[in-house]
Amino acid sequence: MVKPAAVLAFLATLVQGVDAIQTDPTAPFFGFMGAASALVFSCMGAAYGTAKAGVGVASMGVMRPELVMKSIVPVIMAGVLGIYGLVIAVIISTGIPDTGYCMYGGYAHLAAGLACGLSGLAAGMTIGIVGDAGVRANAQQEKLFVGMMLILIFAEALALYGLIVGIILTVKATSGCK
Repeated sequence: MVKPAAVLAFLATLVQGVDAIQTDPTAPFFGFMGAASALVFSCMGAAYGTAKAGVGVASMGVMRPELVMKSIVPVIMAGVLGIYGLVIAVIISTGIPDTGYCMYGGYAHLAAGLACGLSGLAAGMTIGIVGDAGVRANAQQEKLFVGMMLILIFAEALALYGLIVGIILTVKATSGCK
């Protein structure tokens, strides 16, 4: 005959085992690394794009100073990349609870941060290179401005794709830890 106390002890062990599977003390590390990587990588892209395009603007400004304000657009577009990383970092960090955070959420937040951050880094490198060459070329031939702007818009779209994927992944992270 099975004793009720033994059955209750067995059920309590099962419930504790399920709780141990759902939550992990290392899970917040991955979530916070996602927030940090979103901000760090996107700001690296923004800094590189700003610096590279800024060198082109300074060089072009020597030849054609009247075009400096028109040629500052790549620098502004590169600076926006840091804002994308900041948005995802704030969303991730506010989505990490004090207790009950599972590995699924940690990995989803890490993936969200990496998606936004690395796409921001790639977009920043693209904006910097295109911005540098584009503003120099625009100083010599003003008809190239529209083409440069189209290339810059497509480069900025790369970071926007990472932002969108990051937002989707952060929503999935909160729904997966239940």
